[in-house]
Amino acid sequence: MTEQANSDIHRIREKILSEPDVILEDRDLMRALIDANERTMGGNIVDLRGIAMQRLEERLGRLEDTHRSVIAAAYDNLAGTNQVHRAVLTMLEPTGFEAFLRNLGDEVAQVLRVDALRLVLESHQSEGDTAVKRLGDVLTVVPPGFVDAYGSAGRSNTAPARPVLLRQTRPNSELVYADKATWITSEAVLRLDFGPGRLPGMLALGSEDPHQFKPSQGTDLLAFFGGVFERQMRRWLD
Repeated sequence: MTEQANSDIHRIREKILSEPDVILEDRDLMRALIDANERTMGGNIVDLRGIAMQRLEERLGRLEDTHRSVIAAAYDNLAGTNQVHRAVLTMLEPTGFEAFLRNLGDEVAQVLRVDALRLVLESHQSEGDTAVKRLGDVLTVVPPGFVDAYGSAGRSNTAPARPVLLRQTRPNSELVYADKATWITSEAVLRLDFGPGRLPGMLALGSEDPHQFKPSQGTDLLAFFGGVFERQMRRWLD
């Protein structure tokens, strides 16, 4: 071995002795040292420490993956909470009923990042009403019983109605989204209760992205948004 090689080895040795944590914190380096040790021991000797190290390393890897998943979920939840809060504040800005509805289909829909937002109201009156025609891009009037039928499509008759339903759009979505129905592929349906003696309604949030609304997603934030909208509508109706 040359004098230069001996000098390099001595320098590395001194570095390791002065900072052993550098070796212990480097997973690849520790694995290489363990493998070298196993080769010197021969194939007939079981290194229990090596096996324990491998299992601990695998467990640490799983814990790190779980840690990253939890952090990512927390950030997504925080972002969703802020988004719904901004949508609620935007929804409460207008001071007139017609401006309130137009704002719903415009600025509120943009904050929620949906491609269509429609208010569906059950009524015994015809859609020929002048106010309905003016707000046709955000307001849809349907006959009594439509909300229950639309919300229960694809489910058994015994399944309880959900206040918030996430799914891909149903075949009869043309009545809700009008000309936008051809490219709306997922939706959130928020059932609305306007109080005793009043027919129900619903908010339909439609998206071109088929994965934006899925049954596996949580509905707490949308339920909160629907509750605020429901109470605001009751004030207008009173």
